Amino acid sequence: MWLWEEQGGLMGPFSFLMMLLLLVTRSPFNACLFTGSLYLLLRLFSFEPVPSRRAMQVLKPRDRVSVIAHRGGGHDAPENTLAAIRQAAKNGATGVELDLEFTSDGIPVLMHDSTVDRTTDGTGRLCDLTFEQIRKLNPAANHRLRSDFPDEKIPTLREAVAECLNRNLTIFFDVKGYANMATDALKKIYMEFPQLYNNSIVCSFLPEVIYKVK
Repeated sequence: MWLWEEQGGLMGPFSFLMMLLLLVTRSPFNACLFTGSLYLLLRLFSFEPVPSRRAMQVLKPRDRVSVIAHRGGGHDAPENTLAAIRQAAKNGATGVELDLEFTSDGIPVLMHDSTVDRTTDGTGRLCDLTFEQIRKLNPAANHRLRSDFPDEKIPTLREAVAECLNRNLTIFFDVKGYANMATDALKKIYMEFPQLYNNSIVCSFLPEVIYKVK
């Protein structure tokens, strides 16, 4: 029995696995049972690949190599701010990566670190600060061009998404923690801005986030 799938996927590797098990166990029944069970299990908990045409629509929205601004574009403006997003678009970026975090009162905001120490004039863990408190911080405080952004604020997720969409930027949401809160926040933002289904990607090392968002 040789498992084969014309478009690739799981079939090829599982064919090799079954042949290997046949050599080890010398039992066609056990080899087929183990391989088939594992295949069905992975199929049950795996996602179908995104159609290539739709994937290219997101990854290459302008029929050229994508240029993604890391942390919203933190070189010419404070990272993960609206100013950075605007500057990234001005510099020719096709998309931006946004780091999603939460305040102590559950407001989704942009912040890469778990603390505010590195990028702002404040100290402490973001999860211990309210939105009102972090809104008073200056995210440009430690940036090389801080004097150019005296009034910049830490933006909410909604503010950042609206800015990106207004500038036709593909969004890469980077979720590092708080799986349940992140999933709820993303679901709400996708409902408010349905165009995100065609120009955004959710990135996370947390399987729970990907499964729930999917």
